Amino acid sequence: MTEAERRCIATGDSGPKCGLVRFIVGPDGQVWPDFGEKLPGRGMWVSADRDAITKAATKGLFSRAAKEAVTAPANLADLVEEGLAKRLVDLVSLARKAGQAICGLEKTKALLVSDDAALLLQAADGSARGKSVLRPPDGENTHVLCLSALELGMAFGRETVIHAALTPGGIAKRVKFEAIRLAGLRSNGQ
Repeated sequence: MTEAERRCIATGDSGPKCGLVRFIVGPDGQVWPDFGEKLPGRGMWVSADRDAITKAATKGLFSRAAKEAVTAPANLADLVEEGLAKRLVDLVSLARKAGQAICGLEKTKALLVSDDAALLLQAADGSARGKSVLRPPDGENTHVLCLSALELGMAFGRETVIHAALTPGGIAKRVKFEAIRLAGLRSNGQ
């Protein structure tokens, strides 16, 4: 089964939903991100890219797509990045509480060696040498590098975390989905 595709109102490109962010118009006439993709109203999709979101907000593309005059916050790209980061940290924390996530170099390495890991998460601000010690599981988008050590630490109730892994399951799929979107926003801004 293939994932449904949507068209970005800023770039005109079509792609899977994991590379896009849905926006809706609130009752106040302002554009807001709909991370869960469940809010009522006509959805407007924009690539998970800082430049595309800024273009949509500043060039009136949301108004054109909504077919009405709407406003967008000046810092919309920052709000989207912040929201996606919080959502990803919360999902990793949920995986930890469900016993589907571990952290620490040795525990992560053991899970990867046993082929029981679905995702390898490493802090974006960790050392390149330290991160090269571990190899992500086979498959596409199994190496998550978009969270900082502090953000990963929040998910595990620690000060900082550099290495973590998730076991297969529904939470891992959601983490992968959200990580793709956050990585798109942070790739040219962090």
